[in-house]
Amino acid sequence: MAERDGILAIDQGTTSSRAIVFDLDGRIIATAQREFPQHYPQGGWVEHDPKDLLDSTLETSTKALKAAKAAGVHARTIGITNQRETTIVWDRATGEPIHNAIVWQDRRTAERCAALKSAGHEAMVAERTGLLLDPYFSATKIAWILDNVAGARERAERGELAFGTVDTWLLWKLTGGRSHATDATNASRTLLFDIHRQCWDDELLALFNIPAAILPEVLDSAADFGVTDDSVLGQALPVGGIAGDQHAAMVGQCCFTPGMIKSTYGTGCFALMNTGDEAVPSSNRLLTTTAYRVNGRATYALEGAIFIAGAAIQWLRDELGIIAHASQSEGLANDAEAEGLYLVPAFTGLGAPWWDPNARGAIFGLTRNTGVAEFVHAALDSVCLQTGDLLEAMAGDSGTAQETLRVDGGMVANNWLLQRLADLTGLAVERPEVIETTALGAAYLAGLQQGLYNSLEDLQSQWSLNQRFEPAISRSAREHIVEGWHDAVRRTLTTPQ
Repeated sequence: MAERDGILAIDQGTTSSRAIVFDLDGRIIATAQREFPQHYPQGGWVEHDPKDLLDSTLETSTKALKAAKAAGVHARTIGITNQRETTIVWDRATGEPIHNAIVWQDRRTAERCAALKSAGHEAMVAERTGLLLDPYFSATKIAWILDNVAGARERAERGELAFGTVDTWLLWKLTGGRSHATDATNASRTLLFDIHRQCWDDELLALFNIPAAILPEVLDSAADFGVTDDSVLGQALPVGGIAGDQHAAMVGQCCFTPGMIKSTYGTGCFALMNTGDEAVPSSNRLLTTTAYRVNGRATYALEGAIFIAGAAIQWLRDELGIIAHASQSEGLANDAEAEGLYLVPAFTGLGAPWWDPNARGAIFGLTRNTGVAEFVHAALDSVCLQTGDLLEAMAGDSGTAQETLRVDGGMVANNWLLQRLADLTGLAVERPEVIETTALGAAYLAGLQQGLYNSLEDLQSQWSLNQRFEPAISRSAREHIVEGWHDAVRRTLTTPQ
C-alpha cells in the first residue's frame, strides 16, 4: 500500500485533549482523545495542571500517529489549536510551571478588572486590543500569578520565567524548549497585543504590570514554529500552524469571505463573523479580534463568546447526575414540555453581549411538572438563545443581515439542537460533513505552511454540507420565547444594562 501524506492536528481543549490525523482532502484518518481533571480551588476559580495538558496531548498524538501509520498515512507536519486565554507561567531553565494554569473561565481577577475600568482605562484597552476589561483574558491572570507566587515577579523581570497560552506551552515542550512563540490569534486574546499594529504594546504591558521579558514571539498563524524533538513524539515533525480554537474553526469552516459566520459548540460557544481587512469596533459589547494572519496579512472578525454551552450538559451529567451520557440530551429534549422554563447558565459569569463576571446561574419557570427532560430542554435552549443574542449584536455592528450560520463542535451531532437553533435564531443552520473543524483548521494552516496547499481560498472546495436546518416556527413564537429569555437574563445580572 502506497503511503499517503497527512497532517497531525493537536486540539487541546478545556476538558479534553484530542489528536486527529487528516489526509490532504480533509478526511479523518485517525483520532484519539483523553479527558483530564478540572480544578476548582474556590468559587469562580478554574485551574488545570499544565502537566495534564501536556501528557494528554502527547498520549493522544502518539496514538493518532501510530493509527494513521497503520492506515498508510504519514503525517508531514503538525498544526496546534488550543483553548484560548488560559494562562501558564513556567521556569525557562527547568520547564516547570510555577503555578497551575489559570483557565479562561476563571473569574478571580474580576475586582482587578473592575478597578481598571473604574479608573477609565477600558476605552484605550478596547481601542488597541478589540477586547473588554474582563477576567476572561490573559493579562490579569498573568499579573495574579506574578503577584501571588513567591518571588515570581522578580524572577520574571530577570527573564527567568516564560508566559504562554496553551499553544505556547505545548510548543515549548514539543520542541524541547527551543521555541517560545505563539501566533497572532492567541496573542490577540491577552489584552497585551495591539491588533492594528500586530505587536505587543508597551503601554498595555505597563498598565497590567507585565514584564516584556516573559512574552513569546508572535508569528503568523501559518509559520515555521519549530521542529519537534525526536524524544517527544518519536520523530521530528515541523510545527507549521497555530491558531486559537475559534480562529482555527473559522479556517476549518472556510469562512474566508467578509460576512460569513461560524459558531462552534464545545464547552462554551463562540461565534465569529469575518470582517476582512477591517477591524470593526463593536458598539454592542462584542469583541474585535484577529481571525487569522497569513503571509503577514491580518484578517479580522467580530466575536461573541458564551462561556457555558456543552458545559451545561456536563453539569447535568456530572454535578446533578440526572443524565448518564451527553448523548441522551437529544431524546430527552424532544420529549420535554418546557414552555416558559429558562436556564441562565452563568456559572462563571455571563459573556457577550452582557459581560457580567459576577452574574451566577439561575433557573426560572419551575413547576411541579418540571423533570429531567425539561432541565435538558432548558439547557439546550440556553445555548440557542445565547447564540441568538450574539447574532443580533453582530447584525447591529456590521450593518449586514445574516441568513446562514455554519456550525461545528461536538454538540452539533444533536439534530434537535440544530433545529432548535434555526428556530430560535431565524437563520438557516448548516452542519458540514467534518464537524471537527477546529482541528481541521489547524491542519489546513500547517499544510499551507508546508506547501501542501496553495492558499486558503483553494481550500473552499473541500467544505461540504452534511445537513441544513431551516427555521420552522413563526416569528411571533420566536419573539415570545426570546422575550422570556431576556427577562430571565436581566434577573441574573448584577450590573444594570
